[in-house]
Amino acid sequence: MSTVLAERFSPLPPERAALWRDFGKGEALFPALVGIVIEEVRLDYARMRLPFRPQLNQPAGVVHGGAIATLIDTVVVPAIGSAWDERRPLLTISMQINYLNVVAGEDAIAEGWVERRGRSLVFCRVEVRTARDALATSASLVYKI
Repeated sequence: MSTVLAERFSPLPPERAALWRDFGKGEALFPALVGIVIEEVRLDYARMRLPFRPQLNQPAGVVHGGAIATLIDTVVVPAIGSAWDERRPLLTISMQINYLNVVAGEDAIAEGWVERRGRSLVFCRVEVRTARDALATSASLVYKI
């Protein structure tokens, strides 16, 4: 997967990077149950991976859209939170997903970024690609902060 998108965003200061390094690890939260792994966090940007396993498939033999939606909804959390020195509660207000291609038998990699921050709302975009770099989904999200 290309790092071109990530390079558009500034690295985090060390103390803020440490805050997000272990996001989801050791916590009894749904994204950990699904198996999502954080790969990189920068200011207003995050990349996560959903490692493939057969239990994520739907009957047609491709990764279930709900698992992909969970990855999409999760990747923007550290992207949004990267601007703060502590974790804060966030709520998904809306999420529009366009499923463009299937993910079958391989990892899904999501890149999420902040497009605009308001006083109480944050607007985000996400792209999910297969491990072979095929664009699988694009999404727009709005979060209440």
